[in-house]
Amino acid sequence: MRKLYIVTGANGHLGNTIIRMLRKRDEEVRGLLLPSEERKNERGVTYIKGDVRDKETLRPLFEGVGNREIQVIHTAGIIDIADRVSESMYQVNVGGTKNIVELCLEYHVKRLVYVSSVHAIPEKEGNQVIEEVREFSPEKVVGGYAKTKAEATEAVLDAVSRGLDAVVVQPSGILGPYDVSGNHLVQMVGSYIHGRLPACVKGGYDFVDVRDVARGTLAAAQKGRKGECYILSNRHYEIKDVLGMIKGIKGGKKIPTLPMWMAKAFTPLLEGYAKLKKQRPLYTRYSLYTLSSNGNFSHDKATKELGYYPRDLYKTLKDTIRWLTRKR
Repeated sequence: MRKLYIVTGANGHLGNTIIRMLRKRDEEVRGLLLPSEERKNERGVTYIKGDVRDKETLRPLFEGVGNREIQVIHTAGIIDIADRVSESMYQVNVGGTKNIVELCLEYHVKRLVYVSSVHAIPEKEGNQVIEEVREFSPEKVVGGYAKTKAEATEAVLDAVSRGLDAVVVQPSGILGPYDVSGNHLVQMVGSYIHGRLPACVKGGYDFVDVRDVARGTLAAAQKGRKGECYILSNRHYEIKDVLGMIKGIKGGKKIPTLPMWMAKAFTPLLEGYAKLKKQRPLYTRYSLYTLSSNGNFSHDKATKELGYYPRDLYKTLKDTIRWLTRKR
């Protein structure tokens, strides 16, 4: 049976990377754009405008599909490094996901793959290995983004008991080429190579290539077990080591490395510097919390069941820099 892939967040970093891969496979795709976004239809790809907060605007994605098997990949969401849950973030990340779930049930889709986040998983003390969990709660995680992702993930898994065939994937910090939506980590790479990053901080996280996450997501659509979660991570990298790799690839000036206590004390100044330069701040209280948190995630389950093998970050950074410095 011919498949139809519905990809929400089609203009986002992960969404547009998934669509690139589906095009190469000659699959038929419907991509959801916001009303304010513009993209031309491509071979095999039809873009439809709508808003996940308004369920009725999403119906054209699901209608007129004939006897095709529908696979929904829900990537749409607001990624925010602020401390608290904003109203818009809650409406999109939680309310929007619930709308997608209800439409998947109504239109009898073959499978929903929900792109959650490792931030939805409660942190373990020290450097204990973090693996997949079966229950999610906003009260057990820190930060607005994490709380909305935890609640949305629980809503998706609850719907499995109502007959929905759903799988959850949980990427770590996504990096890589093809970003047109303002990925914070890609912004950090760009800021450094253009001499706009004022300082490095002592800390790190698990960074993973967007193309590996895209492949893992498509593998979950095909091979993932119903009702299961899969961490799509890579490994922990210190920020100073990431910048060192960037410097080795493209060059760059030496910048100070702030200890975490100092970075937290200077957060208002760093945010003010970003505002002065008309940039989004990279260092906020929540982003600094993340860089000092336990980022020791295991992707063993995804490797075993989905054939997921992430690449070395050096290759990711090289391709990201090539993308950022391409001729337009």
